[in-house]
Amino acid sequence: MSRIGKEPINIPGGVEIKLDRYRIQVKGPKGELSVDLHSKVNVNMDKQAIQLNRVDNSRTAREQWGLRRTLISNAVLGVSKGFQKTLEVVGVGYKVDLQGKTIVLNVGYSHPVKIDLPKDIDAKVEKNKITLSGIDKQAVGEMAAVIRRVRPPEPYKGKGIKYENEQIRRKAGKSGGK
Repeated sequence: MSRIGKEPINIPGGVEIKLDRYRIQVKGPKGELSVDLHSKVNVNMDKQAIQLNRVDNSRTAREQWGLRRTLISNAVLGVSKGFQKTLEVVGVGYKVDLQGKTIVLNVGYSHPVKIDLPKDIDAKVEKNKITLSGIDKQAVGEMAAVIRRVRPPEPYKGKGIKYENEQIRRKAGKSGGK
């Protein structure tokens, strides 16, 4: 039995939900998202909560039950509160700049690396921290991963782009002398 799927999704104030046969649309103060539904999962909705149920006990139904519940829950959280990820740029001479919807990274390459942000993601740059925010959890996480991939943190000095709370496992390096 899925411990995730059987939990109801609470609907906060200011969030409207419209249920179609194949899609659920979530509209809130921060924006609008839609989640596709699966034929093996039924959605029951009242004023305060959404409950998902399986059609049968097949493997696909069990898989989709927890997945669709999580996707709908993320959509409800996104349109009400939003999501954000923070990245830190660590290294001597490494700089970050925001020019409109483009992040410019100077991270030790011979040229600055420019990354264009999608229209639904906002960014703030303060010194060596990049804060990405948006209503779609998957899009915010993917954009953070794209930025981190430019210069992943290395294990010897810890230089690179890392998530704010990420722990980098350090290595000792060469032992000196003969």
